[in-house]
Amino acid sequence: MSIIIELPEMHPVPGFKLGTTCAGIKVDERKDLVLMQFDKQASVAGVFTQNAFCAAPVHVAKAHLQVGNNQYFVINTGNANAGTGEQGMQDAQYTCEQLAQLGNTDSQAVLPFSTGVIGESLPVKKIVSALPAALDNLTENGWQDAAQGILTTDTRTKGASKQIKLMGKTVTITGISKGSGMIRPDMATMLAFVATDAPVAKNVLDKLLKYAADHSFNRITVDGDTSTNDSCMLVATAQADIETITETEQAEFSILQNAIIEVMEQLARAIILDGEGATKLINIHICGAKNAQECDAVAYTIAHSPLVKTAFFASDPNWGRILAAVGRSGVKALDINALEIYLDDICLVRNGGRSDDYTEQRGQAVMDQDEITIVVDLKRGNAETTIWTCDLSYDYVKINSEYRT
Repeated sequence: MSIIIELPEMHPVPGFKLGTTCAGIKVDERKDLVLMQFDKQASVAGVFTQNAFCAAPVHVAKAHLQVGNNQYFVINTGNANAGTGEQGMQDAQYTCEQLAQLGNTDSQAVLPFSTGVIGESLPVKKIVSALPAALDNLTENGWQDAAQGILTTDTRTKGASKQIKLMGKTVTITGISKGSGMIRPDMATMLAFVATDAPVAKNVLDKLLKYAADHSFNRITVDGDTSTNDSCMLVATAQADIETITETEQAEFSILQNAIIEVMEQLARAIILDGEGATKLINIHICGAKNAQECDAVAYTIAHSPLVKTAFFASDPNWGRILAAVGRSGVKALDINALEIYLDDICLVRNGGRSDDYTEQRGQAVMDQDEITIVVDLKRGNAETTIWTCDLSYDYVKINSEYRT
């Protein structure tokens, strides 16, 4: 398996190194083991899956994150180490212990992450045997190889990078992510790792990541399935020569937060563009709602409708499927005569039925596009939101039916 997709320019983050190697976890001679290294003075924040069957590495990573003084991430693909009981916990912990010995640090300084098939034992011997090679490969320019090394059913690598000015100095934000199926995060995404050299206090970084994830990774869905292994990590290495950001009220905090959201949004959208078998990116914008709950109810009912998603795959302007999804979204006392539904700027529904100026030809022109926006204006309040999803193709069924073969 060789997936090399041109990434944007991936600016190195001072104080953050990545090393990638082949451990032969599932497929021989493919990059499937990644290490990330940073100094103890770095601040580290994480958000994780809400799935009750969260994987062993998620449990261990959360526990080690609470201890602090973290220095390493170890990520394997090909095996999720989920649904593996106590043995899975021991395997995750053992991996941390072995890397800690090699890195001359404590096992709690290591956070493990896994992705791949659920319910199979982690091939610990293969991973441990490959750790020295990954350590030897550590470099601040290792983003491309790491982006490839964390993939499973993905068809492309996903990366984003941005530089901004803070306090007159250049600050870098760079990140990678993976995911294409089993995507409906309740915290972040399948796996995402973002680093900046800005100095940020730990409590402030926690708030920044939660907000950024809610406005990026928590706004995407491919199929409505929340993974057992979802993890999103943000590291601030404190290598930039500026004062530490200690308050969310600081102007520098807002600048940094907006830049990190931009990077994470690019990574999140890349996951949707790589949705298993996806051919179209669908933006769903809900406005005029009473509250955020109404927005999400309507948006995700549309996004998770197999009938809507297959219509988009076929480029079929069957707008009745969107109308039906809005109607069953659970919004109480919904005034169907007031709301409006659009494809891009083409009004589909007005006054409880098809808009007078809508034509099949105009609808077809939008449906033939690779990127489409659905707008639903509920006309009952000021709340609004946007989420991103994709169509549902033959290949989605093929990829997932053959996942373990």
